[in-house]
Amino acid sequence: MDVVKRVHVVPLGYEFDRILEPIRDQRADLVYLLENDGAGDAGTGTERTSEGDDGTATRNATADADYHDELRAALESIVPEIRTWECDLTDVYAVLGEVTTIADIHADDQVYVNVSGAGTIPAIGATIACMDVSTDAHAYYVEPSEYAHDGIREPISFGLDEMEQIPTYPIESPTRDQVAIMEFLADPAAWDGYHDDRTALPKKKDLIEYARERELAFMADRRSPDERTGEDKGAFRVLDTHVLEPLAEDGYVTIEPVGRRRVVELTERGENAYRAFHHKLMDDGGGPR
Repeated sequence: MDVVKRVHVVPLGYEFDRILEPIRDQRADLVYLLENDGAGDAGTGTERTSEGDDGTATRNATADADYHDELRAALESIVPEIRTWECDLTDVYAVLGEVTTIADIHADDQVYVNVSGAGTIPAIGATIACMDVSTDAHAYYVEPSEYAHDGIREPISFGLDEMEQIPTYPIESPTRDQVAIMEFLADPAAWDGYHDDRTALPKKKDLIEYARERELAFMADRRSPDERTGEDKGAFRVLDTHVLEPLAEDGYVTIEPVGRRRVVELTERGENAYRAFHHKLMDDGGGPR
């Protein structure tokens, strides 16, 4: 019988007690530390700050603080397993994507996400991740006893005054089929074999061919095109209903007429959504890096 683990996910920023104490109190079995991968400002040691509600500066990027090794040692003394998971903590969508990926890996465990460990941007990404209806993860916020330390030599806060679960409002993330279509749209190299010009946007017909080749669920019950006409009008309706219309409503794709055809383009918002939910295409659920 599989044992359900208590899994904690926390962005590693300028905190110590706000990270350690909830993990100690809830007796976590496994902890993921989201450590900045250097892709944003944190990699150069640059700090971006915003004024917090308490009047202190909260950092949106993380450099390597003097006490991080001490924090890891303290965690290792109370938690059976610690995993480091690289993430661009300066990018909301990167944090969103990594948290949903970890939650997906631990779908059968209890997943708790600390949104107070590394400033505003990671907090937003982690909170949105917990709102995804396909992610059974719980966001929590830790109110410290005191603020106003420099963050590098000492954490920006000390102690734990209160820990509270954050109320979340369910949101629908793209389906696996929709993410697969966004993956295709995001990669012009994948358009080879559908038309010769990589600069030409894919047509609906190209998406249908791709969906058939990938055996996407929304095309599973569709018959092959009519041998005489080569057309399958029903496939276009299914593509529109299950994939393109929902993506267009969310602002992830645009559909424009070009001559007698309609071409589909991924928007910037769609690119970010693909980055956030690409884990849905992982057959094995991915793993820590």
